[in-house]
Amino acid sequence: MDFFSITNVMVNIPLGEGGYALSWIEAIGTIFGLLCIWFASKEKIINYLFGLINVTLFAAIFFQIQLYASLLLQVFFFAANLYGWYAWSRQNEANEAALKIRWLPRNKAITLALVCIIAIALMTFFIDPVFAVLTRIAISLMQFLGLSVVMPELQPDAFPLWDSAMLILSIAAMVLMTRKYVENWLLWVLIDVISVVIYAIQGVYAMSLEYILLTAIAIMGSVAWIKSAKAHGSSPLSS
Repeated sequence: MDFFSITNVMVNIPLGEGGYALSWIEAIGTIFGLLCIWFASKEKIINYLFGLINVTLFAAIFFQIQLYASLLLQVFFFAANLYGWYAWSRQNEANEAALKIRWLPRNKAITLALVCIIAIALMTFFIDPVFAVLTRIAISLMQFLGLSVVMPELQPDAFPLWDSAMLILSIAAMVLMTRKYVENWLLWVLIDVISVVIYAIQGVYAMSLEYILLTAIAIMGSVAWIKSAKAHGSSPLSS
C-alpha cells in the first residue's frame, strides 16, 4: 500500500542539505506518538491506543529503512502498550483505578539503576554483534512469514554508548510507565534530550525537532505525576 511507503512524501521540509522529505507514514506516526505521550502525562488510558498505532507505523518505517533491531524494539513496545492498557484499566470495588501514581521504592530504584548501568555497559561493548543477531532473527521471522527480504550489510554503530543508553532506558521507562511510577518520566526526559543531540548530529533535523517537543511534554508529565504522587502520599526513594 502506498500510504505505508516512506517514498509517499507529504511535504519537503527545508532542513539540512537538500531538505527533509517527510512521508505521510512518518508524519502520522509522529502525531500519534506525541498524542500518546501527551495523554499519558494526563493519566488518560487512551494514550495506549495512540501508542499502539505509533509503534505499528514506526515498525513499518524501520522495516523499510532496514533498522531491524529498532523494529524488534517496536514489537516490545507494542506488547508493553497492550499490558499497560490492561494494567491501567483494572478497577477496584471503589471504582477507582487500582494503580496509583507513585515513586519507585528505594530498594527497587537502586536495583533498577544498577541493572540499567550494567546493561548499558554490556550493550555498549556488544551492540554490533547483538544488533547482527537481532537482525538475523528479524530476517528469519520475516522470511518465515513469506516476505522477500535479505540480510543487509551492517555498519558499526555510530554512537554505541548513547544508542545503548537510549535502548535500555526506553525499555525501563516503558515498563515503569505501565506500573505508573514517576521515574518513567524522568527517564523519558533523559532519553529525549539524548535523542535531540544525536539526531541533530546525524542531520535528521525533523526527528530532532520532534524530540524537542517530546522533551517538553516529558517535563510537563514529570511535574504532573510528581504532584499526583505527593497527593497520594508517595515520596521519592521511600522504603
